Amino acid sequence: MADLTAAEPPARPVATARILRVAGPLVELENVGGIAMNDLVLLGAERVPAEVVAITTSRVTVQAYEYTGGLAPGRHGFPLGAPVCARLSPGLLGGVFDGLLRPLTDFGDRLAPGTGTDEPPARRWAFDAAVVKGQEVDEGTVIGEAGNPGGPRTRILVPPGCTGEVTYVAASAEHPEDTVLAVVGGTEIRSVTDWPVRRPRPVRERVPARAPLTTGQRVIDLLFPVARGSTVAVPGGFGTGKTLLLQQIAKWCDADVIVYIGCGERGNEMADVITEFAELTDPRTGGRLADRTVIIANTSNMPMMARETSIHTGATVAEYFRDMGHDVVVIADSTSRWAEALREFASRTGELPAEEGYPAGLASALAAFYERAGAVTTLGAGPGSVTVLGAVSPPGGDLAEPVTAHTERCVRGRWTLDRDLAYARHYPAVSWSHSFSRDTDVLGTGRDGQETAGRRAAVAELLAAADRLADLVELVGVGALPAPERVSVLAGRLIREGLLQQSALSPNDAHCTPAKTAALADAVLAVIERCRSLVASGTPPDVVEQADFTALLRAREEAGPGDAATVLAARDTVLAVLGELR
Repeated sequence: MADLTAAEPPARPVATARILRVAGPLVELENVGGIAMNDLVLLGAERVPAEVVAITTSRVTVQAYEYTGGLAPGRHGFPLGAPVCARLSPGLLGGVFDGLLRPLTDFGDRLAPGTGTDEPPARRWAFDAAVVKGQEVDEGTVIGEAGNPGGPRTRILVPPGCTGEVTYVAASAEHPEDTVLAVVGGTEIRSVTDWPVRRPRPVRERVPARAPLTTGQRVIDLLFPVARGSTVAVPGGFGTGKTLLLQQIAKWCDADVIVYIGCGERGNEMADVITEFAELTDPRTGGRLADRTVIIANTSNMPMMARETSIHTGATVAEYFRDMGHDVVVIADSTSRWAEALREFASRTGELPAEEGYPAGLASALAAFYERAGAVTTLGAGPGSVTVLGAVSPPGGDLAEPVTAHTERCVRGRWTLDRDLAYARHYPAVSWSHSFSRDTDVLGTGRDGQETAGRRAAVAELLAAADRLADLVELVGVGALPAPERVSVLAGRLIREGLLQQSALSPNDAHCTPAKTAALADAVLAVIERCRSLVASGTPPDVVEQADFTALLRAREEAGPGDAATVLAARDTVLAVLGELR
């Protein structure tokens, strides 16, 4: 949960400040000195947490994280002398938290004002030591693992800036989380640690992203791949399937840890996410998929300032697991709701508005968030990565609005969701003509990468040809086109229905391995090439169009997620049918 006490005890006590004005979540206090920007302040008897957002010589302005009803001038605020921190511990995996990382499983339907400001009860974790007394260690060294037996294990690391000799190490047994597990260079190390959410965790170096992140969605893995440590924006209007697509990626991508941030989304959608994750089996471990997932649920009816903080909280959690050597995926749904919180916050503080009322610092805020992604060498000298996928919900589907425009300058890929595809029940509704990926070049090396790049180029060329003819077909009909163009139209249909389209409700087609994706692409391309050969040799195009392609179109549903043999058999069946045409 969020540490609402402090990152570390302040050097000297900070005097109590008197509340001067309350305007919704915006509260002004007298400046008693010793207060810095982004410090945490507890307001009133309920100890409502708030963050310092402006300081003058006589006043301090704070933005409350909770409902401020009952606060009035003359009440007191209690500055804590430190910024809001995320409490990072083995209890994160499998948990559901709010934007301040307070667990939502123990507080009923709603969080009362001031919830989580007291020290939480200590949980107990089984600890297995990995170092011995007298050993010299550096920052980032694994001193052991902690977690419940049979569940996910969390590596306990030497914190940044700490090196030296291990003068104490706890026995391998079950300990409360506040127990000192090791002492390195005079620094006590516990299974729980605190980190300011707005400060990126340090790494040894950033490295180029080279390995692909397999999402299980064919249109993405084939046409618009993403590298581990990269960034992608997912813009789309209402009803185009952003949430469903990101949920599918969270379920089936091959990352080690998933951090799902529901920022300002509808409560029923978050409830569906939590329910489905709890019921799904992780194909990698055989356990629950939720056991390698951290869900941050800050729904639309929760406080605006907590929504703004939830994005930074999720990034901090991701960096925590990255430092252990994991590949982490952060899914932010959606960054538009986060930007709306920034706009509301800016208007309350009197900041001059920029385009569409957003603050002038919107571009910088978006860049700061996406820059926390990356492939790195951790302090422990191992590899790790954070991949960020951010949904964007432009009003009216206007991709020129500020959030979408600024986001595109920060990311390496864009998966644009098309309204016409969505309404035609084509899922995922990723537009192949308005999407892009800058990771295709770095992932196109090696034999497998070159083969995938060849398939990608062939499929993209056929889709582009079919799109160029679409308007003409609507005007004059496909029968008026020359034979080669009619084959191009047929090719576009086979690619869309037999390769790119998926069913999120099908156990065979909800996700797809690289082997099945390659087999489907090769099968469709082989059938299209045979159709071209037939037409070129004089076979009437209407005869080719009327051939039975059912086996090919059903292969994606009938073959299992990794079943390439069934796909190849369907290809051979259709090729045999075409071989009988004259």
